[in-house]
Amino acid sequence: MTTLIDSMVERAKADKKTIVLPEGHDDRILAAAEETLKQGIANLVILGNAEEINAKGYNLEGAEIINPATSDKVEEFASLLFELRKKKGMTEEEAHELVTKDNIYFATMMVKTGQCDGLVGGASCATVKILSPALKVLKTAPGAPMVSSLFLMEVPNCDLGENGIFAFADCALEIQPTAEKLAHIANLTNESFKRLLGKEARIALLSHSSHGSAKNDDAQKVVDAMAYIKENYPDLNADGELQLDAAIIPEVGASKAPGSAVAGKANTLIFPDLDAANIGYKLVQRLAKAEAYGPILQGIAAPVNDLSRGCTAEDVVGVIAITCVQAQTL
Repeated sequence: MTTLIDSMVERAKADKKTIVLPEGHDDRILAAAEETLKQGIANLVILGNAEEINAKGYNLEGAEIINPATSDKVEEFASLLFELRKKKGMTEEEAHELVTKDNIYFATMMVKTGQCDGLVGGASCATVKILSPALKVLKTAPGAPMVSSLFLMEVPNCDLGENGIFAFADCALEIQPTAEKLAHIANLTNESFKRLLGKEARIALLSHSSHGSAKNDDAQKVVDAMAYIKENYPDLNADGELQLDAAIIPEVGASKAPGSAVAGKANTLIFPDLDAANIGYKLVQRLAKAEAYGPILQGIAAPVNDLSRGCTAEDVVGVIAITCVQAQTL
């Protein structure tokens, strides 16, 4: 059976992109790079000390290995970074130090200058280390009001959602999104779902309440988010507030939200806050043995994707393939 990542890999191969991996010191990254090159998924740039990387014995033939500390690109990148950030108080010395000593900044500058199509990192650093340079250098995509994240979840032996595939958002960035931000997250996730899967997103805004079954501030936030969607994103196929079972189980959806075009059929789940989202995706990953790909960042002007610090080399290969597909569709 073709898996989600199988389809991403095939799409990536059909129009190869160049992805930069800033964490060349991490064995999971190098193992993933070896597999990516073996399968012909992407062209790769790996950042780090070439002698140390090659000594580890991975077959990285075809990859470009760059040490930012000694690269001939430093002056170009430092000059551009200074120009981009001088109004925010960055000095030329600070710009030079960042591109020389911070691999994430160097990698981001490679994407900014078009030398790479996307960036995958975060295996050994916090999300903010990936996100901060991306927002400062690449900035948000035209028309995007914010940056958020999603996980693509593939649940084995499941016919719910999109034949077992779901988008969960926002599982990594927005801690307590407002109603307006929930609506923006829903719209960004809708766009990502269409780009990555080529399918219609059926979006459920999740709550502990379904269509007014509970009355409190938390439920009202989701109600307000749905009202914002109806006014500002009328083409979204969305409904809320919905409890999880009403969102994905047809019989429960028919009972709790009769007449809804989404209830019981949702493939895209928008969680009310980061606590619920993070707990939710990890429950599905660990108890349902689902594959979890992400956090995939959305709303940035170029593809930049974060990795969980608990990722495996196989996870990294999957995110590289997804990043390539994003680059193809931007």
